[in-house]
Amino acid sequence: MQIFTKMANRWAERECEAPELEAFSAAVAATDLRALNAHDSYLINLASPDKVLRARSIESFVCELRRCEALGLGALVSHPGNFMDDRASGLARNADAIVEALARVPGKARLLLETTAGSGTALGATFEELAAIIARVPARTRRRVGVCIDTAHIFAAGYDIARDYDAVIARFDERIGLDRLGAMHLNDSKAPLGSRRDRHELIGEGAIGELAFRRIMTDERLTEVPKVIETPKLDDPVKTDRRMLRRLRRFAAG
Repeated sequence: MQIFTKMANRWAERECEAPELEAFSAAVAATDLRALNAHDSYLINLASPDKVLRARSIESFVCELRRCEALGLGALVSHPGNFMDDRASGLARNADAIVEALARVPGKARLLLETTAGSGTALGATFEELAAIIARVPARTRRRVGVCIDTAHIFAAGYDIARDYDAVIARFDERIGLDRLGAMHLNDSKAPLGSRRDRHELIGEGAIGELAFRRIMTDERLTEVPKVIETPKLDDPVKTDRRMLRRLRRFAAG
């Protein structure tokens, strides 16, 4: 399960009080959930060259990590941000902010850098960029940093999982390592391969198609990797999500 621990489009922060933590823990214990993570605020940009925005982003990111620890979540998914000026400088700013935040919030929650579609000045559209960020994190804390693959994003970024699934997974393993794959967002894409447009579609009904998702759901290397959907909701979100989950489970059954 993936959640937001605050409103994603507001800077206002919040703390999780004891009654909320107890209620959340009890609710989770009553389910079969085995993996829980949060997604951070969409306003955060750790790569920003604007000193005020970057400082505010770091403080918000630290609060996100603290709530993850308080709630006992396994990971925090975060977009690498937008460099705005110079790509190399943006990568460095992002990595340095991550190092600072992890030092300020020790614990078990991992940071998972989410792959992006690569539009505009967005970082993280290539495995090499994600690897560069991770490499800048000191070895003592690098174990807390991993990656979340979004299938719609990598397809839009030019990784053809529809027709060359094995090559894409092999490249990820070579550049980053499958041991750092901490989660996956399974979404089809409305946009074509290499379009750099972030447009999610229902599983098996977009430009990626069914085959890649069948491969993902039957790939033994990915069996223990938590997977969530962020697909369109249509007129009935619950009904649509259940339909997508049934489809993925059918793929997994072979």
